[in-house]
Amino acid sequence: MSDFESTPYQNPLIERYSSREMAHWWGPERRFQTWRSLWIALAESEKELGLPISDTQIEQLKAFRENLNLDVAAEYERIRRHDVMAHVEAYGDQCPDAKPIIHLGATSCFVTDNADLVLIRGALELVARRLAGTIDALGTFAAQHRALPCLGFTHLQPAQPTTVGKRCCLWAYDLVLDLHEIEHRLEQLRARSAKGTTGTQASFLQLFGGDHEKVLQLEKKVSEKLGFSDSYAVTGQTYPRKVDSQILDALSGVSQSLHKIATDIRLLANRKEIEEPIEKHQIGSSAMPYKRNPMRSERICALTRYVISLQSSPAMTAATQWMERTLDDSANRRLVIPQAFLAVDASLVLMQNIASGFEVYPKTIEYNLAKELPYMETENIMMKAVAAGGDRQELHERIRVHSREVAQRVNAEGKPNDMIERLKNDAAFSAVEFDTEIDPMDFVGRSPQQVDQFIAEHVDPIRVRYGGKSDLSVEVNV
Repeated sequence: MSDFESTPYQNPLIERYSSREMAHWWGPERRFQTWRSLWIALAESEKELGLPISDTQIEQLKAFRENLNLDVAAEYERIRRHDVMAHVEAYGDQCPDAKPIIHLGATSCFVTDNADLVLIRGALELVARRLAGTIDALGTFAAQHRALPCLGFTHLQPAQPTTVGKRCCLWAYDLVLDLHEIEHRLEQLRARSAKGTTGTQASFLQLFGGDHEKVLQLEKKVSEKLGFSDSYAVTGQTYPRKVDSQILDALSGVSQSLHKIATDIRLLANRKEIEEPIEKHQIGSSAMPYKRNPMRSERICALTRYVISLQSSPAMTAATQWMERTLDDSANRRLVIPQAFLAVDASLVLMQNIASGFEVYPKTIEYNLAKELPYMETENIMMKAVAAGGDRQELHERIRVHSREVAQRVNAEGKPNDMIERLKNDAAFSAVEFDTEIDPMDFVGRSPQQVDQFIAEHVDPIRVRYGGKSDLSVEVNV
């Protein structure tokens, strides 16, 4: 077999990672069917406003809306080197009566840009539903473990305890904020509609004999037929490329949150406190059979890092659109926009899967916390000593010195933490009545109540708003 006969490169976002729903959403059939829907919407609107377009022509266009002759279009594009005109001619071959009025008054960006906006809208809606499903799963997990104390970390060093549920709320809240941003981008999305070659609507004004009101009505009608309540106020040849930059900012934001969550899960798996689900016959390593690697979380980090890296492309494209537009946006957008959605979709599928099947090890969590609790108790002991008349700064220094000695004992010599015994024998703390046993719940503050409040105020409204539409759990791909 020659090199030319071998299988070409396959995009792993399609072959391995994204859901079938998102992959097909950006496929050629949906795109070109959307183009045809746009030509139908334009022709219908022009007919309604008095242009000589017949019912027969409209019906012929509708009859072949989904009956695509992509092979014919591909041959025309090989000859014409113009994708839109290739599809105009291919559509015209199927609809000979309607051929004279296909694309009437329009520029290429009438179909390409309006179709992209329709596809972006649908993809954002799917991302929103996946976010809602992931937030729902995290909320359920947080409620289950609202009062399970665990060691907190700042600077990745042991800090004041929190609860497993409260930490999960930190993850969920980032995604809640991301969902608000995705919803905002959806609310702000508009149609380009019928703006003409450089955004002046000159061609449509010519078609309607200088009637400005009919041009405005055409723009409104086309927008509504596409499902948009409005169109962008002014455009050049394209809709503002600032919009693409804003969309990628939002997708990057989702990716940043997922990367942080997945990284935390990987760190917790290292501590044997929480692990992602593992299938019965899953292999962690080809060399080390005992390995249980957090492969889902690692994949999320890989995919979301890719999306974050894509964020700069639409920003640079928006910054370099000379005058009314340049074509250096086209190839870049064909790559960046679909692939960002595909990677975010794959990452959300994975995160919902993880959040729905966390494995928690309370005994290990308790053990790890117990090793550090004596340090945590020192703050309470210091406050009691101050209340008994001690000097806060002097007491702080005594605790600091003791803690360094204890750290040497624990870390270098492998001996138990004897912090409390040291303070009991320190005259500076003689007025303090030491508790016989340290209760971890004394250190978690309002964590359980914060979980309850967060779920009631932020998670439950999302559950109500999305209802069954967020139940999008799908099988995790290879």
